[in-house]
Amino acid sequence: MTLRARLTAAFLAVVLGPVLLGAVFVGVAVAAVSDQRATERLTAGADNLRAALGVTCQRLRIAAEAAALLGERPDAAQVAVGRGLARAIEVAGANGTPVAVAGDLPARPWADCAAPTGSAFAAIAASVDVLDAQGRRVGRASAVEPVDATLLQWLGAATGVRVSSLAGPQLTADDTKVVNLARDLVPGTTGTTEAGLLVRRLDPQPGQPLTLAVSVPEPDMQGLYAVLVAVVVCAGLVAISVAWWLARSTTQPLTELAQAVERVAGGDLGARVPVRSQDEVGRLGQTFNRMTREMQGYVQALTASRDQLRGQLGVLGDTLAGTHDLDRILQVILQTATAATGAQAGVVLMVDQAGVDLRGQVGEGLAGIDVTELRLSPGEGLLGTVAATGEPMRGRVDRDGPALSPQEPRCVTYVAVPIAAPAAGPTTGLEPQSDRPPAARGVLALYDRHGFDEFDDADLVTLRTFAGQAAVAVDNVRVHEEAQRLSLTDPLTGLSNYRYLRESLRREVERASRFGRALAVLALDLDHFKEVNDTHGHAAGDAVLAEFARRLRAEIREVDFAFRQGGEEFVVLLPETDAGGAAVLAERLGAAVRRSPVLVISSTAGQPPRRIPVTVSIGIAVFPVHGATGAAVLEAADDALYAAKAGGRDTYRLAGSATSGKASAEVTPGAAKAAQPPRQSRGG
Repeated sequence: MTLRARLTAAFLAVVLGPVLLGAVFVGVAVAAVSDQRATERLTAGADNLRAALGVTCQRLRIAAEAAALLGERPDAAQVAVGRGLARAIEVAGANGTPVAVAGDLPARPWADCAAPTGSAFAAIAASVDVLDAQGRRVGRASAVEPVDATLLQWLGAATGVRVSSLAGPQLTADDTKVVNLARDLVPGTTGTTEAGLLVRRLDPQPGQPLTLAVSVPEPDMQGLYAVLVAVVVCAGLVAISVAWWLARSTTQPLTELAQAVERVAGGDLGARVPVRSQDEVGRLGQTFNRMTREMQGYVQALTASRDQLRGQLGVLGDTLAGTHDLDRILQVILQTATAATGAQAGVVLMVDQAGVDLRGQVGEGLAGIDVTELRLSPGEGLLGTVAATGEPMRGRVDRDGPALSPQEPRCVTYVAVPIAAPAAGPTTGLEPQSDRPPAARGVLALYDRHGFDEFDDADLVTLRTFAGQAAVAVDNVRVHEEAQRLSLTDPLTGLSNYRYLRESLRREVERASRFGRALAVLALDLDHFKEVNDTHGHAAGDAVLAEFARRLRAEIREVDFAFRQGGEEFVVLLPETDAGGAAVLAERLGAAVRRSPVLVISSTAGQPPRRIPVTVSIGIAVFPVHGATGAAVLEAADDALYAAKAGGRDTYRLAGSATSGKASAEVTPGAAKAAQPPRQSRGG
């Protein structure tokens, strides 16, 4: 890749990155400002509404006072209404009987401007006492303003927001939604309707006698986002079209920029490029300087978020402990540990099966090192010391030691903790106390934090948490492997059980079908085994079964499969073997069983060992000759076994033939030996 092409790619990365970040920042900032302005508008509208209602109440009081002063005139109330001071006025005598009424007087109750209570009012009113010449109260004048569409529209025009009454009329469907939402709001709080209206509820107070809701539309940001996307797309197109041309004029001045980039790559985020011109290279230098400043901010933000990441380690550990792929578990633990602590590299070593040496398991960020070839003895180097002592270590190699082994990764700073066995569970309290740490099963180590900072105590605590989860995961994997082995193995004979037989038969039939090969199936049954149990006891019967399984394993090849189907019944799968080869094995196996009785040592003191003669009957079937499926071939072998039993036992039968294995018309000994593949001994 040419320098010009590299500079073009670098130019696009440096220019488009800040453009995208700026666009996102502008979009977020403008959205936040718009939301804030909408909230401020809602707050201002609420304040203006209180002021407008205060003016209305003052106007009504003036109207009531005017009607009270002109109370001797019969048209006093009408005069106040005619001047627009109120929509309706009532002058009542001392006993409360109306004396004069002007305008359309709404039904009671009315919300009193001076002392508002409740919320279900259809009108607001201001009342004053009517006094005679001696100052005695002779009545009361009330100026009333109905809470109707006229008043709400006037309040909306005066305040610049939509005004809705929780007890008055709803002009539109939006008013209904606003009122329904406002009823559920706490006074002074803000909510949003499905139509995008910000709503605030205002409860009665002196000067504002009504329960009202004010609302404003939320700002529409779709247009702004479309503009931002267009700007970003245009900027990208322009940058791509001119990048190659700009790259040609920037090759020589890039020396200083390359040096600064190397400093940043080394961890010095304070590196700056001197800007000597205002051309494209100068602007590139300015962009680089801005990028490094932003990177410093990002590093600080990452450092702050590191503590938050540590809080999630427990959940991560529980998740990892439930898997059974040890290498993947350890790789995930190591990757998460390096991310949580800011380490540049790390390694996990586990004790080998012999329990002697440490073997490299997984690594992260180790350039030029094959982790699987890493071998250390306990006490050797840094990692061997941690494994031998069982104590975590952190510091600098040149200051704190210990010296690194030639096989260990090179580093300046390090933190390493042992992977020890987890606690064994509840104790009685009577166990002997020991100050020695538990034996280490491995070591988890991290090297060289970004920024050249040393690992601190918090990193050590974090890594010990990961090591504990790794120990739990190792135990889970070992328990799972042992449980899986036991679930597929017959505990008495050590052969595979019936469950594994079904899976192996299906797999081998598929393989034989795919490659066009034969698969022989032998069904075996020990003759008169019930008499062995009845005569010599079940312990002797178990010994006979175990010895038969040993002889069976000694006669078959390593590629063959032997299973205990149940009781004294066994099955053998012979891949790539035809009827002749199966007959050879049947003859050899029958002879091996018949040749020497089974020696059974009595569990009762003083009784001599017993020799129990054993013979076996065998049925043979071959896929695909005797069946198109595994189940069919196994059933054909069982039928052949029954035929061998009926033919006198201690013999074999081929499926579909009534001839004994000792004198078979279909399978002669010579043909059988020629068809049988070479036997591979299992060492028994």
